[in-house]
Amino acid sequence: MTPELTALTLAALLQVVQFALMAIPANLELGTAKTLSPRDGAPLESQLSPKTARLLRAMNNHFEGLILFGIACLVITFSDQGNALTAACAALYLIARVLYIPAYYWGLTPWRTLIWCAGFGATTLMLISALL
Repeated sequence: MTPELTALTLAALLQVVQFALMAIPANLELGTAKTLSPRDGAPLESQLSPKTARLLRAMNNHFEGLILFGIACLVITFSDQGNALTAACAALYLIARVLYIPAYYWGLTPWRTLIWCAGFGATTLMLISALL
């Protein structure tokens, strides 16, 4: 497996971990009757404690970033353009996503944004390198 696909696989597993990190406190706070329901009414986020809501937003943010990162990894892999730069970018993305969770949870400003920028920049660099 290429380093980029390994990072993508680990990033997907990180998404599973993020889901658990959010779902466990959400179920404890709201009860399973609410979390198993169709959740009509007020948005789930508004019913959670501030830190659990941050875990929800961090998880959703990773879903959004994972789409672009997945595209970058697949383009690099299928076009056989993987190199040290793309492998480093993939590792940087994964490290940034791991660091993003506690940074968002603890409200570390401006570090949360800088960590996000590092992951987004790494993904963007992978996409650009595929075109060059």
